[in-house]
Amino acid sequence: MNSDALHTRPRHPGTAHPGTAHAGPAARPATPADAEGIARLRSAFVLAEPLAEEWITRSGAELAARLAPGGDARASVVDAPDGTLASCALALVHAVLPEPASPSGRAARVHAVATHPSWRRRGYAGSALTALLDRLRAERVSPVDADVSGASAALFRASGFCGSLAPMRMTWPEPPVRGRVDAKTGHVWLPQEQYAETVMKATGFACLLFTDTHDRPVQLHAVYSRTHPWQLAGGTMDPGERPWETAVRECREETGIEMTGPPKLLATVYGLPGTEWPYSTMGLVFDGGRLDEAQIRDIRLDPREHDEVRVLPLPRWRPLMPARDFARLAAVLEARRTGVAAYFDTWDWGTE
Repeated sequence: MNSDALHTRPRHPGTAHPGTAHAGPAARPATPADAEGIARLRSAFVLAEPLAEEWITRSGAELAARLAPGGDARASVVDAPDGTLASCALALVHAVLPEPASPSGRAARVHAVATHPSWRRRGYAGSALTALLDRLRAERVSPVDADVSGASAALFRASGFCGSLAPMRMTWPEPPVRGRVDAKTGHVWLPQEQYAETVMKATGFACLLFTDTHDRPVQLHAVYSRTHPWQLAGGTMDPGERPWETAVRECREETGIEMTGPPKLLATVYGLPGTEWPYSTMGLVFDGGRLDEAQIRDIRLDPREHDEVRVLPLPRWRPLMPARDFARLAAVLEARRTGVAAYFDTWDWGTE
């Protein structure tokens, strides 16, 4: 299917489509874990121009959230013997005004039906599309539209779609580039404000690693984040702050401990954007030192942010934290042990 392909509708909204038109391997409902595989099939075999890897990652993360319970995405997939996705059918449900053709006030559009070339001509696409339509019908979603290319028109018509009107589409044009052109090279030098809109956007943070006298990490339990339940003392940088200033301020607000420095850097952390946060994240982790039992007892938590202080050996933190958070903690602790600053660039915003 292509974005410029035909627009179709089922022949009889609200009635059964000829689901036996495509006998093939069993399809299953897609889960959030299938999202990246669906995004890759769509990019490679549906879109006129494949997406860059960054957009595949972003698209997959967004789709994972929308495939979760309560989301607006519906998809069916067929698994290949090697564990990858052989085929998929994806639709997005949207609200419409109730009328006889859509009594439930919900309609859908099929955005992708794709099969990897290695698994074509086996009925996989028909099986995935039939399962998707069965699910939409069971949920009383009607009408169902689709973008259809010439190559896939027969599949859709056999599934009950009809029509031949190509959809019209509005894509807001990019603002014209106004800049200085280098007469020798032809390079366009954009105005500072316009160039700033094209560069990567990121949020910064700074935090401190505290351990007890036995080098066991000290962490705080967050009341506001199920995704990152156990955290180092620290937080997001305020405008105009330098990283060490952020670490000192956040530590004072979250624990009552006054840091004086000098700063000792343990790790640089980077994360790609995802469904949890739309920007990249860059941060610094400093060494807060070792706290004795009295200092740990004297920690004063801000109940709006944390409700518990816990001290555990590193292995016992693993089951309490998402994998990427534990990996970051392990890297920071190893940097403290070796004296060599860590570079940790996989603290990505995901769907955990």
